Amino acid sequence: MNGDGTRTDGDAGHTRRAVLAALGGASVALAGCATTADPAEDGETGGAGDPAGDVQQSAVSPFTGVYRDIVDSVVVVRGYDENGRVGQGSGFLAFDGVVVTNQHVVAGTEELVVGFTDGTTTDGELLGADVYSDLAAIELADRPDAGGGPLPFVEAEPPVGTEVLAVGAPFGLGESASAGIVSGVDRPLPSQTGFSVADTVQTDAAVNPGNSGGPLVTTDGEVVGVISAGGGENIAFGISAALVQRVVPALVEDGEYDHSYMGIGLTEVTPPLVRANGFDRSTGVYVDAVLEGGPSDGTLRGSTGRGEALGVRVPTGGDLIIGLDGRTVRSLGDLSTHLALRTSPGDVLSVSLVRDGERRDLSMTLGERPPPTG
Repeated sequence: MNGDGTRTDGDAGHTRRAVLAALGGASVALAGCATTADPAEDGETGGAGDPAGDVQQSAVSPFTGVYRDIVDSVVVVRGYDENGRVGQGSGFLAFDGVVVTNQHVVAGTEELVVGFTDGTTTDGELLGADVYSDLAAIELADRPDAGGGPLPFVEAEPPVGTEVLAVGAPFGLGESASAGIVSGVDRPLPSQTGFSVADTVQTDAAVNPGNSGGPLVTTDGEVVGVISAGGGENIAFGISAALVQRVVPALVEDGEYDHSYMGIGLTEVTPPLVRANGFDRSTGVYVDAVLEGGPSDGTLRGSTGRGEALGVRVPTGGDLIIGLDGRTVRSLGDLSTHLALRTSPGDVLSVSLVRDGERRDLSMTLGERPPPTG
């Protein structure tokens, strides 16, 4: 339930299934795994027409210019296994021409084909993929002359309300754009790994199967995030630019990325939990369980019993984390974002917490998140 490498309860795939149920029961579980017929096989390039076509000046929106500036840097990623087609998603050029996309777009593939806006295609080699951040890096065999340059990333977290444009290939329809705003930041996004993707950006821009891996950009053409999932009406998520800039260079260099790991199970703070444990605050993150032999074993304390408050049975006796490295922790999002963006395995982490009604400041050495099971 949090992006720090802690396990959670609940339906990790719910947000991804919701958008597809609204689309009439499509079988794809992620926003980027469109399985429609290959447009190239139907003689189509997947384009939306000449992006530089003439339009009346009065009809031009603020997004028209940014779309024209970046569309040649956005690609369609098609993956094939030994039996044929696997799936399709989007991607974009970044980091000196490496294609950034989602891990779930390339999962299970043996061969990758990358398509550009001018209809040309080239083979792609998977340099690395990280299931925990849902990011992947692809090296191109060739770069067509018509391809655009690497897209830049925002230098700071965009404020809520920032206008953004999602560009990609929903349902295989390349060169498509949808506009919206940044609806929220620092969102921990549940995933099927049992861990959450940290520090995602929430948007109300329309996102559909095939959009995943494409860029979410500002009106200045700077990447805010990599589209990862749609969760229903007017809600979608992208991996933040800050996390992308940590993970993808490591994938290019080493083929993998090591995530910090505390080895604890966490629960959001709710009114019943506050009342049953006698907490004097409704913010922080509750430690429900500590993995035996894990990084937090012997330092943090998980639940020791169960209680009831407001008619709800809740765990009791665990620590309430209220700060990390001197930064206030008010929610799971705060905790997972701090660990994902500011720490690495082997770092000493300072933890401020409430235990038995008293504040304590402890320290522990972070471990490395283990491979996903199942």
